[in-house]
This record gives sequence, structure tokens and C-alpha cells, in this order.
Amino acid sequence: QVHLEESGGGLGQAGASLRLSCAASGQPCSNFALAWFRQVPREERESVAAINKRGGSTYYIRSVKGRFTISRDDAKNTVYLQMNSLKPEDTAIYYCAADPRIDTLLTEVRRVKSWGHGTQVTVSS
Repeated sequence: QVHLEESGGGLGQAGASLRLSCAASGQPCSNFALAWFRQVPREERESVAAINKRGGSTYYIRSVKGRFTISRDDAKNTVYLQMNSLKPEDTAIYYCAADPRIDTLLTEVRRVKSWGHGTQVTVSS
């Protein structure tokens, strides 16, 4: 497992931008595929974006494609989520996750063992 800690959440107006960061420790994040999830009360955690180990492939849910960008800097052991053109429906707690296999992050979420504690993003209309 790797320890993950998110930062960068906060309050923004519709149309604004925020950048989330997730710092990894305990193991090099280059060992892992990385992803961002989000969750609102009474709903299941939703995958937002994922990036493979080498950073050559990225995946997004339809509702954020073209607005959000996931990236990684293995030298800094950090994964980012740049969120542009924010909408009120983006309001959620955002979590980062890590797994040696990108497939686990994309299709077997219940098997993911490394999670951050989450950071709140609130978008007002």
C-alpha cells in the first residue's frame, strides 16, 4: 500500500477552476496507476479520471471530459486533477486512489486498497 494525501479542494463559483493534488508516500507512485474518484452523500463513489503508470494513457468519465485533466509527476510523487469550467454538479468529496493495475481502478473499485482521506470541492451557481 501507499499513503495518499489530497489537497487543493475548496469553494469555487461555476465556471471557475481548481487544481487538486495528491501526494504519495511510503512507496514511489511510479509503481502505481492513479485515479481520482468523487462521492456525494447517499451515492456510490464515482470514478472521475485515471492515469496509467507511465502516464501515457488517461481515462475520464463523460461528464468531465474536456474540462478535467489528470496528470502525474513521479519525481514529486504527486498526481493532479486540474478542474476547469466547474459546475455545481461537480460538488463532492474527491479522493485519490492508487493500484498497481489500471484495470482495478477502472473496473474493480472494491479491490482498491490505497485511498486518500478526501478533499471537499464545492461549486456554487
